[in-house]
Amino acid sequence: MQIADKKIVLIHYTLKNLDDEVMDSSEGAEPLAYLHGTGSIVPGLEKELVGKKAGDKVNVEVSPEEGYGELNPELIQEVDRAAFEGVDNIEVGMRFMAQTAWGQQPVVVTAITDETVIVDGNHPLADQTLKFDVEVVEVRDATEEELSHGHAHGEGGHHH
Repeated sequence: MQIADKKIVLIHYTLKNLDDEVMDSSEGAEPLAYLHGTGSIVPGLEKELVGKKAGDKVNVEVSPEEGYGELNPELIQEVDRAAFEGVDNIEVGMRFMAQTAWGQQPVVVTAITDETVIVDGNHPLADQTLKFDVEVVEVRDATEEELSHGHAHGEGGHHH
């Protein structure tokens, strides 16, 4: 069976940056399970997996536009320190959920002054070219329940 929309796909993967540093991997864990065609994985990788079948191995380089996007300067904000009421010790690298006009947005603290905190809402891998080494483990038809929920169930997928 080949990878196509409405198929459940299980993959083992290693994600590296252009310096060949491992950023993420499924090595030693269950394979990642996803419902193909729903945007569950970055678009550039999803596109390259179409037509592959169990046992296939692919190496894919994904541009920022087809990965986690380009860096959006509007997502980097200087916030009054008072907005962090109740947090005694703010440090660079801390993650928070910020309330924005479009809902909750994860942000990371990138700098701190006496009066303000700089937060960045960009994905940590935004503006990076990504290198994926992927092995397709399994391809199967999605169940009606998986299609209605929009994600894979069972091994490597969502557990209700």
